[in-house]
Amino acid sequence: MRIRQIVFAAQDLAANRSLLGHLLDLPTPFRDPGVAEFGIDNAVFCFGDQFIEVVSPKQPGTACGRHLDRYGDSGYMLLLQTDKLDREMQRFAALGVRSVWTGNFDDIRAMHLHPKDVGGAIVSIDQPTPATAWRWGGPDWCVQPGAAGQQRVRAITLQSPAPQALAERWALVLGLDAPAAQGAGWQLALDDGLVHVLPAADGREGLVGFQLAVAEPAAVLARGRAAGLAVHGDQITLMGVQLQIEALVTVA
Repeated sequence: MRIRQIVFAAQDLAANRSLLGHLLDLPTPFRDPGVAEFGIDNAVFCFGDQFIEVVSPKQPGTACGRHLDRYGDSGYMLLLQTDKLDREMQRFAALGVRSVWTGNFDDIRAMHLHPKDVGGAIVSIDQPTPATAWRWGGPDWCVQPGAAGQQRVRAITLQSPAPQALAERWALVLGLDAPAAQGAGWQLALDDGLVHVLPAADGREGLVGFQLAVAEPAAVLARGRAAGLAVHGDQITLMGVQLQIEALVTVA
């Protein structure tokens, strides 16, 4: 299990697509016509060999629209890559975890888990073929050259009124090691990534943070301040989510 794609939900796709691309100095995003099935429009940016997506409803009555009505612009979804989707699906079935969507293509298979059966976010489990592929990034995506191509989504942060219970549920559903206590919250280990689960001061459960390792953190923070975003230390608030910006440790 590794983080392959993170997703924001936003009312204004055009404005937030532009802001996100500028903030992280990202290449032109892919607009996936396939998401029309869900009544939404999107923009998918390549970030290293991972992806950052913004989605917005195009019609009434969508799951994305209901989420926005309830929470406003916010974290929405996490796509995890696996190398054995059949194994994962057997575990989901044994646990009674339902699917809200499945996709079977020649280059990827995917299953969206029912959010009420997992908690905190919509989670998709995806198995691309080959493992380096990623259909949702578009037919022409490629890793950027140099340090930009080594940028990473290091972690996500969930919050819950019952953080230990949510962390234990994620561990059970995703087949992970038991969560470890970390300060007031809990931590789960993925392959090359982490899930932090913190207490919710406002009583709301959801996806509230992304930890990003970037090639030029000072430049990202400066662009955030120039854009009028809330910047405190190494954190930027964007679309209701706390982005923790850290330096990239490059590999020669």
